Amino acid sequence: MNGPENYRKAQRLLAALDVVGNPTPAQEHQVQVAQVHATLALAAAGALADKSSADRTAWFNTVAVKDGV
Repeated sequence: MNGPENYRKAQRLLAALDVVGNPTPAQEHQVQVAQVHATLALAAAGALADKSSADRTAWFNTVAVKDGV
């Protein structure tokens, strides 16, 4: 899963929540999973935006969409 896919996954998870009052444990877990996906998307975006990063090529290779993955 690449950065944009992680971002979209976080959006879908949060949009699917319908919390009225106190969240259930399952809803809290869904928020936590969304936070992980959002964090991964942010890490990918930040790494790719830093043109001076020595690891930029490695990040490009890591977040690139690969067939069958």
